[in-house]
Amino acid sequence: MHSNGDIPGADEPTPGARTRKPAAGASRGFFRDADADHPVLITEAATSLEEQHRARVRRYMFIMAFRIPCLILAAVAYSAFENPLISVLILAASVPLPWIAVLIANDRPPRAKDEPSRWDGRRDQIALEARGHKTIE
Repeated sequence: MHSNGDIPGADEPTPGARTRKPAAGASRGFFRDADADHPVLITEAATSLEEQHRARVRRYMFIMAFRIPCLILAAVAYSAFENPLISVLILAASVPLPWIAVLIANDRPPRAKDEPSRWDGRRDQIALEARGHKTIE
């Protein structure tokens, strides 16, 4: 079974077929070449939690992928230069990578400018009220 990309001339329109073209001045949507085959983005909804989780896992794996090459590079540097200082510096650079990866992966997406503030106004309250107290003499 072949896909349309494997058959020569399959992407060409058949003679007499109608193609839908956007009206002049119409929104082209999310894609540059929007047509009947591509959907138009019509919502401002945030990405789903599943997509956010997938992106965070990708970020974590990308950062942690640098740790193993750092260990190998430290071993190669020690055998090539016979200088433990270079290897220790490379290893020291790889030590904070797990911490950085966790911090970046657990970060939420940036807030939109039009997202409302969730502050409930407690900032305006004074922690200790300044009022007169009765004293015992």
